[in-house]
Amino acid sequence: MWDRDRVIVLGHRGYMSKFPENSILAFRKAIEAGADGIELDVWLTGDGKVIVMHDGTIDRTSNMKGRQKEMTLEELKKADIGMGERIPTLEEVFEALPEDAFINIELKDKDAVEKVAEMVKANNPDRVMISSFDIDALREYRKHDRETTMGLLIGGEEVIPLIPKLKEELNLWSINVPMEAIPLLGFEKTLQALHWARSLGLKVVLWTGNDELFYQNDNLIKLKGLFEVIIANNVERMLSYLKEHGFK
Repeated sequence: MWDRDRVIVLGHRGYMSKFPENSILAFRKAIEAGADGIELDVWLTGDGKVIVMHDGTIDRTSNMKGRQKEMTLEELKKADIGMGERIPTLEEVFEALPEDAFINIELKDKDAVEKVAEMVKANNPDRVMISSFDIDALREYRKHDRETTMGLLIGGEEVIPLIPKLKEELNLWSINVPMEAIPLLGFEKTLQALHWARSLGLKVVLWTGNDELFYQNDNLIKLKGLFEVIIANNVERMLSYLKEHGFK
């Protein structure tokens, strides 16, 4: 399902530039705006439920404080994450989104792997991508599910030499590359890395903490043809840009 003849656009933590990140509202709004799907982050609660949250605590994104791994789902549901939204479970996300919406699940917590794998199997695995910076979490996931699309999140140069081996070991579909690589490594070095990854048979997913890096110096136009998926904070702006510049 992830092999399309056009660029797939995902909302980063939903439509996070306009709505509370990792909320059901942000996920629905991303789809309504025309995104193909969404990206989210998962953790296990103290009572063994899989919730959607980026940080290791709820401090930054809610009106409460605490580490979700030390709290029950009932306690966590009392937190307001903005606009009256509550911290969703992964199950609630599957229920809320259309059946054909892509869902990129980033594993933040290795302890959540087994339950995530169970949920993915029960909810059309073809539309899911599993990703993580944590190679051990990806290894653990593959013990439960060999087939679901998987992307390795690139957090630094040190992981690059491991990619060929990891591609085979983990049955990787993609490397998920931050646009921040361009200011850090330079455009030419980033370009070479993407060409190299594609020579290995890997797809490329582009993401960023700062959408401006997509548009700065016509970066996306210069990378045309070298990526399959974009994870954007502002979905509508990205869709408009891709259309304007003739991306499929």
